[in-house]
Amino acid sequence: MDPSTAAVAELISAMTPFDDLEQQHIEQTLDWLAATTDVYRRIPPATPSPHLVAYVVLVDPTERGLYLGRHRKSGLHLPMGGHLDPFEHPFAAARREAREELGIDASFDVVGQRPLLLTVTSTIGPTTGHVDVSLWFVARGERARRHELDPGEFDGGEWWDLDPHGLPDSDPHLGRFIRKLDTVLQPTTVR
Repeated sequence: MDPSTAAVAELISAMTPFDDLEQQHIEQTLDWLAATTDVYRRIPPATPSPHLVAYVVLVDPTERGLYLGRHRKSGLHLPMGGHLDPFEHPFAAARREAREELGIDASFDVVGQRPLLLTVTSTIGPTTGHVDVSLWFVARGERARRHELDPGEFDGGEWWDLDPHGLPDSDPHLGRFIRKLDTVLQPTTVR
């Protein structure tokens, strides 16, 4: 295993699964990482499949909100994020995506510099489907603040209640992300 793939495997091995599905996704991902070093998307939209993605979920833990953008290609309301560049560490990708898509130097002090959730998702694109292995990082936001999102990627964005049942069309794992986030937020932030 090359050093960059080993760093991703180490990061994932340290994760505590939220549920049986995340445990399955972690095991599946570790098996995949052990079998290949071809984990970074080289040719958009889908080569190779699977490939690594870093999500940056902007969360206001005090006001109980999360910020989602209306993603142009998928038609879904999604967290910011994107594919890792070759040999890029997932956290470095999360920081880069926050700068590129949100225009901020994000603070990751809500749960730290490790991903909160790992998901494996089959996507359907305009020409072909593929599998994203997504690492979900949590960035601190302020619900009162609006963000000018990258217009090449998003058609605006908005804050949503941190409620797994009141969400727009989004990533199929967003509700699970919110439920896991609620297990780690300080009791003083939960209303």
